[in-house]
Amino acid sequence: MTREPSIELSDKLGMTIQKPNFFIIGAPKCGTTSLSVWLGEHPNIFMSPVKEPHFFNSDDRQGVSTLHQYEALFYNAREEHVALGEASVWYLSSTEAVPAILRYQPDAKFIVMVRDPVEMAPALHGEMLLSGHENERSFSVAWNLQAERRQGRHMPAFCWAQKRLLYGDVCSIGIQLERLFKTVSPHRVLAVIIDDLVADPRKEYLRVLEFLGVPDDGRLSFPIYNRASALRWPGLQRFVYPALQLKNRLGIPGLGVWAAVTNLMRIEGPREPLTPEMRSILREYFAKDIGLLGQLLGRDLLNGDSTRWTAR
Repeated sequence: MTREPSIELSDKLGMTIQKPNFFIIGAPKCGTTSLSVWLGEHPNIFMSPVKEPHFFNSDDRQGVSTLHQYEALFYNAREEHVALGEASVWYLSSTEAVPAILRYQPDAKFIVMVRDPVEMAPALHGEMLLSGHENERSFSVAWNLQAERRQGRHMPAFCWAQKRLLYGDVCSIGIQLERLFKTVSPHRVLAVIIDDLVADPRKEYLRVLEFLGVPDDGRLSFPIYNRASALRWPGLQRFVYPALQLKNRLGIPGLGVWAAVTNLMRIEGPREPLTPEMRSILREYFAKDIGLLGQLLGRDLLNGDSTRWTAR
């Protein structure tokens, strides 16, 4: 049973309520961090100071649990901020988030970041491993555990992110985008393919600004955030992250210690490449979804239109 986000009297402090009018709703490991940082530095755009508040996905884990807390994220927005937004990457895969957003903000615009699922799935596995939700270091083994995990078996200790370990479901962006288009008019949705963003970041940035109705701020620098990382000391993961999850469940304040430990555990670097066999398995699994995504975007992704996904 899902729980509806709390609809309570939110203006307790007597301040003007500022509602976000655009949402970067996913997908994970598709460049959302970089885009949200770039947009947050635009003089006419206000981004939530907390990335991924995840207030509206009541069928998953909410980062912010009350409407008052959520709207407090936007209290510092000013008159010059034409566009107010937030980025929560699990909204797209949620069946509850977009309808809840539309009840709250009927005129909302949505930005969807898109990536080849064959690349996205192992990247997501790597992120789940780093965040402590995944305990299986081998992507191929984790991929083959999905049927068992769907039944709640072979789950990591203290893991609340069962659905996030179903990599085939999460990375089927075509199905998710089709569901979005059935709920929201396509002119209120902008899809950005990460390959295009990497190839010409300024061009894609200007597309986003036009979509949001704000002027060009002349930005020419586009640094990349949240690059691929690996575990510095893999053997410590089975001790550190269960303790972290237990601390969170008990509500014990961390005083910044756990954030420092988490950062120390990460080291920037490439993930282990997919074997040809695993790549072939993923390519076959996602072929239908890639075709659907290409149809929705008007791009021939299966035959390598612009992004050349199949050539990798």
